[in-house]
Amino acid sequence: MNYPNGSRVGPKSRPIFKQGYGNRGMTLENDINDTNKFYLETDRAVIHKKPTPIQIVNVDYPKRSAAVIKEAYFKQASTTDYNGIYKEKYIDFEAKETKNTTSFPFANIHAHQIKHMEKVISHGGVCFIIIRFSKLDKTYYVPAEILLQSWQISLSGGRKSIPYRLIQEKGFLIPFQYQAKVNYLDIIDHLYF
Repeated sequence: MNYPNGSRVGPKSRPIFKQGYGNRGMTLENDINDTNKFYLETDRAVIHKKPTPIQIVNVDYPKRSAAVIKEAYFKQASTTDYNGIYKEKYIDFEAKETKNTTSFPFANIHAHQIKHMEKVISHGGVCFIIIRFSKLDKTYYVPAEILLQSWQISLSGGRKSIPYRLIQEKGFLIPFQYQAKVNYLDIIDHLYF
């Protein structure tokens, strides 16, 4: 069977029909990349995954036509996963998946990412985090302000996570869709336009 974009469903592809709707067999990052590709193809937005800056130190050339990176280091701490432009607004967000069912642990976020999000907000950008609770099969858009408030509480000795119930109350559930699998732009439309 072929999808409209030409990709095949068969023995070597992900068996979405065997796994059922609840366990699609894809990661959050793949779903967001597919969504962003759809946004680009339909001229709705230009949003891309940021490349991770690395410094290659050692390369092995076993054949003239093939190179194997043997050693590399991160050049600098990365910021967030995705950025781009939508309706003349700068969009910047992080995407995280967790198997936890009761909270989103801050072990998944780094201080430099929090600082970056604060800067984006201070300059008028749209900043958020998309969190997938994989065992619950739920994906949420959480405004960065909610993340930042909870982070500040943790620095003052409070809990080191965002409770799931707070995410349900303050975040926005993103239902799975066929083409825009993680359709976060509809939420941005609701919040900003």
